[in-house]
Amino acid sequence: MARSENCLVLAPNADTYGRWAVCPFFALYPMLSFLKRWFQATPKAIAPSPRPLTAWADSRQFAWRPVRDDGGVVIEGRCGATPWRLEWGPSQRHYVIGHELRLRAELGFGAELQLLILNRHLQEAMERAVFDRYVESVKTHIDDQTPPEMRWLVMFPKLSGTDLGALRDSHSAAGNASGWLKEWLEHNLSKCLAGLSWAPEHPVVLMIGRGRLLLRTQCTEPTREQLESHVRLFETALREARRVHEQHAAARSPSTRPSLFAASQPALEN
Repeated sequence: MARSENCLVLAPNADTYGRWAVCPFFALYPMLSFLKRWFQATPKAIAPSPRPLTAWADSRQFAWRPVRDDGGVVIEGRCGATPWRLEWGPSQRHYVIGHELRLRAELGFGAELQLLILNRHLQEAMERAVFDRYVESVKTHIDDQTPPEMRWLVMFPKLSGTDLGALRDSHSAAGNASGWLKEWLEHNLSKCLAGLSWAPEHPVVLMIGRGRLLLRTQCTEPTREQLESHVRLFETALREARRVHEQHAAARSPSTRPSLFAASQPALEN
């Protein structure tokens, strides 16, 4: 029988079988605490391995380095003369589950552009999230904590279905320069996006902002085929952005052809 004022309990006596001894409760507490933690513990999820990315980088002779803090990896590559960076690690966006892949490059132009292309499923989910967060909660403005892709989606006009062409059912596009955005999608980029074999709910975001091109997508278990597909899309977007920029730059430049005015004038007599 236990004495409550001294916090004593009955415990088996190890010396003589069948005999009981009085034992302080605090002597059993460490064992009980351990058992509680053991039963309540949940197995940790096994983090995906970056080995497929590093093996792919080695096969393409790209430089890479691990990210110690989150088990991710960074790969450095080039598209022609333009360097790009691939980053793989835990998701930085709520709409990407698991790990995400990011590809980014400095364009060297378009600092004023804010352009967005994303899959239709993600566009609809983002718009619902913005409505729930800001309309039903009676907020009057979108704060800086909201990701730029969500802000741009509600701030800027979207391309029409006619402008999107073959992408009208699968993708959406918005930006502060609709003409530029339409030209960006007119040729190879539209064909590349239409040819993707990803599921409709697979999140894909292409952005141009602050003079940078960014691709963000879900990629928890990377394979060589996925990596090649992501890089192909990114490099297509990069080349097409450069094409549109060069066309606009050429249109703004004065003609370098020699003037015909002088040739049309009669020669002056001495």
